[in-house]
Amino acid sequence: MVAKGRSKTPSARKHTTITIPRKLYEKLETMIEDTGFASVSSYVTFVMREIVASQLSEKEEPFTREDEERVKERLRALGYLD
Repeated sequence: MVAKGRSKTPSARKHTTITIPRKLYEKLETMIEDTGFASVSSYVTFVMREIVASQLSEKEEPFTREDEERVKERLRALGYLD
């Protein structure tokens, strides 16, 4: 028996949960204050879509220096690069 409002199979769900370290979550929470993002989840979804889109377009044409700098700035903002 399936609880009311739940899908029978995981593949029928629209969303899933991904865990990240608490400290990273807190940094992201601070970063998105006073932005258009309603939550850390919506911000992470946006960033992941951007990365996926850039990977797909990378297959069509290589990164330019400008693209590389943009990615580096994003990674710096997320605390992955100094």
